[in-house]
Amino acid sequence: MSASLRWGLIGASTIAAEHMIGAIRANGGDIIAVMSASADRAKAFAAKHDIRRSTTDLAALVGGDDIDAVYISTTNELHRGQALAAADVGKHALCEKPLALTLADARAIVHAYRTRGLALGTNHHLRNAATLRAMREAIIEGRIGKPLFARVFHAVYLPPHLQGWRIDKPEAGGGVILDITVHDADTLRFVLGGEPIAVTAMTSKGGMSHKGLEDGVMGVVRFSNGVLAQFHDAFTTRYATTGFEVHGQEGSLIGRDCMTQTPKGEVVLRTAKGEENLHIEHESLYVRSVRLFSAAAAGHGSPAATGEDGLKSLSMALATSEAARDGRETPVDLAV
Repeated sequence: MSASLRWGLIGASTIAAEHMIGAIRANGGDIIAVMSASADRAKAFAAKHDIRRSTTDLAALVGGDDIDAVYISTTNELHRGQALAAADVGKHALCEKPLALTLADARAIVHAYRTRGLALGTNHHLRNAATLRAMREAIIEGRIGKPLFARVFHAVYLPPHLQGWRIDKPEAGGGVILDITVHDADTLRFVLGGEPIAVTAMTSKGGMSHKGLEDGVMGVVRFSNGVLAQFHDAFTTRYATTGFEVHGQEGSLIGRDCMTQTPKGEVVLRTAKGEENLHIEHESLYVRSVRLFSAAAAGHGSPAATGEDGLKSLSMALATSEAARDGRETPVDLAV
């Protein structure tokens, strides 16, 4: 199969419109069809983005002989059924996070794609940020010695056009933990090269969320390599900046303005020799994500974040929710 895939979009979503359609086309991909629960929305989306056909029928979309892969960006509770439907007819899938709402459902998705030899990616875009990749490489090269602590600043303001189900639909997997903390989980795993084993956390409601959903969270996670990592996520902070720090025995890495969807930010390395700005070559996070996924679908390498990565980031997010609810340190279930 060529790396230039023919795609079906499951979900006429904002992220598809703002980031993924351009990324797919930048990699030579052809977007054949889009599916939405609303026929009018699907038709309007297809017309606006020059997509050949629209449908409300999942089976019709995934069953098309002219589609090689699907991009799933519907609300979270729909991911399992849609991903499994695509797997059943031999279609590769790049799925938005979280991969599912439960570990059992995520494992079912991973198993279905693994047993069929199909590519499955979780669209954890931050793995593709040049800043965070530079931090990972600096740690691997030993430039800060043994990592001891990490801090993630990922508190942002959720704009009105993105609020919707994220703040008022628990059944759809709303709330800041499944929207943002799940990204922190994957990024920490990627940069630190370790696995989260236990979490403590507290959540808050700052006036944006409804129906018992959290719109802010702070927590600490213990990693298998001994690192303690602090995270702060929110929908309600209008003026905060994002960042990612790792502090080791021989130096510190300070990433500024780097937990974003856009290719920007900088990384400073501090050691006994002073400060040094790491060389960063920015690239669209989503273009890189689609490039690696397309290559994996053609049998070369793996997606930036695999289905297994999506399962493990979900597990840390669910452990965070449980820790906040029960007020105790909660183990992370890493079984795949």
